[in-house]
Amino acid sequence: MTAAGKKILVALLFIIAGTAVYFAFFKSAETPVATDQEPVQEARESSSVYLTSMTDLEGKPVAMDENKLVFINVWATWCGPCNMEMPGIQKLYDKYKSHKDVAFYIISDEDAATVNPFIERKGYQLPFYQYTGAYPSALDGNAIPRTYIIYKGKILAQEIGASQWDRPEVVDLIEKQLAEI
Repeated sequence: MTAAGKKILVALLFIIAGTAVYFAFFKSAETPVATDQEPVQEARESSSVYLTSMTDLEGKPVAMDENKLVFINVWATWCGPCNMEMPGIQKLYDKYKSHKDVAFYIISDEDAATVNPFIERKGYQLPFYQYTGAYPSALDGNAIPRTYIIYKGKILAQEIGASQWDRPEVVDLIEKQLAEI
């Protein structure tokens, strides 16, 4: 290989490495919580962001309340990041559980025989549900935890991965939306 060929090869390798570093560290795949911005994503006209065929842990059908501000968390008992964020979700739920315009849905595809002992062991007082259907395209993904705050078919905030859900920005977002209801 000639000296010029080696220089071109090294330059190409630097470009490839730089691109990889950019996408790995600077180009985030997750959408941050929106605060004073427009909703993160509009609901698609042809597909709802609400889940159907959901059940409580006793197997009774449950319909999502589309007229409320909805907090959806998709999780699993075996998921470390899911377990890390659950205390913050519990605190947020405790703050809004009595509010008539807020509904929480903590959703797993695991069966009640797996989820119930976990809940008892941890002492959570959250509204846990099961969902085994295909998620609407706006909520679809293979990563957990996935969390969405939705109102009137619009995703106001979404986050993939563990988060501290009782932090001030989340409370401010919820309070701002509730003031407009």
